[in-house]
Parts: sequence; structure tokens; C-alpha cells
Amino acid sequence: METATKTVWNIDPTHSEIQFKVKHLVISTVTGHFRQFEGTVETDGEDFSTAEIAFSADTVSVDTNQEQRDQHLRTAEFFDVEKFPKMTFVSTNVKKVGDDDYIITGDLTIKDTTKSVELKAEHGGYMTDFYGNYKAGFEVTGKINRKDFGLVWGGVTEAGGIVVSDDVKLEFNIQVAKA
Repeated sequence: METATKTVWNIDPTHSEIQFKVKHLVISTVTGHFRQFEGTVETDGEDFSTAEIAFSADTVSVDTNQEQRDQHLRTAEFFDVEKFPKMTFVSTNVKKVGDDDYIITGDLTIKDTTKSVELKAEHGGYMTDFYGNYKAGFEVTGKINRKDFGLVWGGVTEAGGIVVSDDVKLEFNIQVAKA
């Protein structure tokens, strides 16, 4: 039986973005990014259902377009960037569902807590860029409860409203380039 060649794909940070969305005061959504991140995907040939994914983001690079909030997110009440400079994801299973969709299960570590999470990925296809790099694109979505990862800060308004929701939506637009 022939074994497929392992293919390594590197996340292209120039053409990728790592976003999260959280409700603020339950009436509006705040969008944030991690500006510094890296990751690799190893596949058998070009079969992404065999993918082994490793990803990390620098927690200090959190950016919500509001410096005071970003500074608060870097403290021990949230990411504690001094003690935990990286958050990581390592896949444990990838399952193809339909023509272009995948369910990715893996271990997400934020601070000192690791939990299994499930992400949905839609494969956008393959393309060779202007420089001859062969790439694949994905839109990845998921949802986590921030308190499951020790991000437990909570504020309540004078009227009893919650300042930050527990649920955090994850939205990643990823291009990977064949190494």
C-alpha cells in the first residue's frame, strides 16, 4: 500500500485574520483581532481531511481598536500576557462533511486551561498566487465560553446589565501556502 506524501502548509499571516466577537452590554458587538499568529497544517498529499493543525497567537497582539480596552484584555483579569504570552490550538480530529466543509476538533489552550473545541471550516479552494505559491483558503468559525478558559472578569452596569457576554464567536479567514 502506497503512503501519501506529507504536505506542509504554512499560514500566510498577510492574507489571514484571526477575529473574535463578543457582545458588549448585550446590545452591540465588539470585534477583536490577534495581529501576531502562526500555524502549520500537515496533510497527506492535498487531503485536508487528514490535516494535523498547530496554531498559536501572541496574546499581547490583541487588538479591539480601543487601546484602553486592549490594555485591560492584556491584564490578569483576561489574557495575563506576561504569564501566558501564547494561546494555542492543536487539532485532534478533522472530519470532512459535504464537498467543501470540515469539522475540526482540537485542544484550545488559553492561559493555563486546555479544552476541546469544535470548529467548522469551509474550504474556499486552491489557487496559485502571483509569486507561484500554491495556496488553499478556509473560513473557520466556532464559539467558546470565555469563562471556561479562565477569562472570568465580569462587570455589571448600575441597571444590572452584563458588560461582556460569556459567549465568544471565533471567525478565522485563513490562507495556507504549500511549503
